[in-house]
Amino acid sequence: MKPGHLACILLSLFSLYAWYSLNRPQAGDVTMPPGKFNSLSYTPYRNGQGPMDKGFPSPADISQDLALIAHEADGIRTYAALEGTPAQTAARLAAHQDIASLAKKAGLKMWLGIWLGPDAARNRAEMAAGIAEANAHPHTVTRVVVGNEVLLRRDLSVNDLTADIDYVRARVKQPVAYADVTDFWRKYPQVAPHVDVVMIHVLPYWENHPMGVSQALASIDSTITEFKTLFPGKRISIGETGWPSRGRWRGPAAPSRVNEAVYLRRFATLAAKDGVDYNIIEAFDQAWKYQQEGVAGANWGIWTAQRELKFPLEGPVMEHPYWPRYAALGVVVSIALFTMAGMRNLRLALPAFALGNAFSFACLGTLPLLYDKWQVLCALVNLPLQLAFAVLALRRAGALLAGQALPPAQNGAAVLARLRAFRLPLGYDGLWFIFLASAAVSEALLVFNGRYLDAPMPAFIIPVIAALMRLWSRDKPQNMGWEELLASFALAILALADLLMEGAQNLDFVAWNAGALLLAAPCILAAEAKKGRRGVS
Repeated sequence: MKPGHLACILLSLFSLYAWYSLNRPQAGDVTMPPGKFNSLSYTPYRNGQGPMDKGFPSPADISQDLALIAHEADGIRTYAALEGTPAQTAARLAAHQDIASLAKKAGLKMWLGIWLGPDAARNRAEMAAGIAEANAHPHTVTRVVVGNEVLLRRDLSVNDLTADIDYVRARVKQPVAYADVTDFWRKYPQVAPHVDVVMIHVLPYWENHPMGVSQALASIDSTITEFKTLFPGKRISIGETGWPSRGRWRGPAAPSRVNEAVYLRRFATLAAKDGVDYNIIEAFDQAWKYQQEGVAGANWGIWTAQRELKFPLEGPVMEHPYWPRYAALGVVVSIALFTMAGMRNLRLALPAFALGNAFSFACLGTLPLLYDKWQVLCALVNLPLQLAFAVLALRRAGALLAGQALPPAQNGAAVLARLRAFRLPLGYDGLWFIFLASAAVSEALLVFNGRYLDAPMPAFIIPVIAALMRLWSRDKPQNMGWEELLASFALAILALADLLMEGAQNLDFVAWNAGALLLAAPCILAAEAKKGRRGVS
């Protein structure tokens, strides 16, 4: 067997093992209590639909959803009596899309939400519809939630909010609640006398000081005890709690499929032990929330947007259940890259497999998260350019190792000139500068407005590995202009700033910012070396 073939076999086996190790089943020892979840937040929208779109699910779609929920929960919580746009509301009413009646058929109880906002006329229509639905289904609707985080959004004054709560409370037989985050209940305790249920939202991921799963669960008992003391005689209910399965890390709060499973299982156990009244957010992933809350906002569901259960509620959980297809893609691309390099220079085997698996990682971090047409467009540009850059980087490393001359270097000014002339700079130097400048822009967005932005490692993983290859092969950038120097130094400074902002516990951003510094390193080191030579001369 030729050495190149043996290297392919060994590195392929190592790649598959690495993918398996990162997706090994976990949390099998974390169990759920017997029975079902108390309640799940339910928003009926499917992919391509949302509150501001014209489409609305059909009664058959909603019935299908509720049948799924009924297997895992005793009830649902809704948020609005009149869904979305006026066109959606008309479509729903014309089709008799009465969620309460469909919930009754599915055997589910319902916490009926009445959405309040800054529009007084819309609020009156909401309250009228909610009151009518509650009175039409007195045995299915077990609670009416008048307003959701109204004070947090500052949509109404406290007096206007309590007036609306009183109006509804006088016209329904069910207990009435208001739902908001804990800080606003502490700030406005005068709301409590107007409700039967003090409904608090406990979302550790979104806290100003985020907590990891274990710390978050440990704090829930103290929060419940605190609110029982603050509002004696009132029923305390957790109106929303949960954990996102994907999205940006916030300090130690790491979104992941495994963490979501662990949080929900342990929370349900705690709630069953202490008799906590609760609702989990949420039943199904809602892609439309990406626009408001980033990737994390779209990934709080127990089911995906395609109505697939994300993880078993008992037993081991895999972070990426479809990892074998990405592992296979990584191996195939790696072998293809090494084959293109000739398989003769064994020193290129490891870089080829690093680049191939990095491309698969880029696909894994991109393809499942295409929520709108702009993301699709970005993926159609980024992924092919990264693959092309992998080919160019491996060829360049091979040429350097063989002592061959490289083509004349193109600096940032030349690349920008080609772009202004609508000519794509698809050579190594052109793609290097494009990725370098794009990384600097991405880092600036993270530093100045990054609350809902993920660490962009999947979009830059191959350029980061290419930077490492430059350092390994002593491939110093030549003929640099101010453009690449500005991009490199800006990227490095912003990466250090972002590292300080995110903190050492945010391992996702630690990895990204380390990668950003690595991407900036070749140009910075070359500039410092040139400066040193000038100083000597």
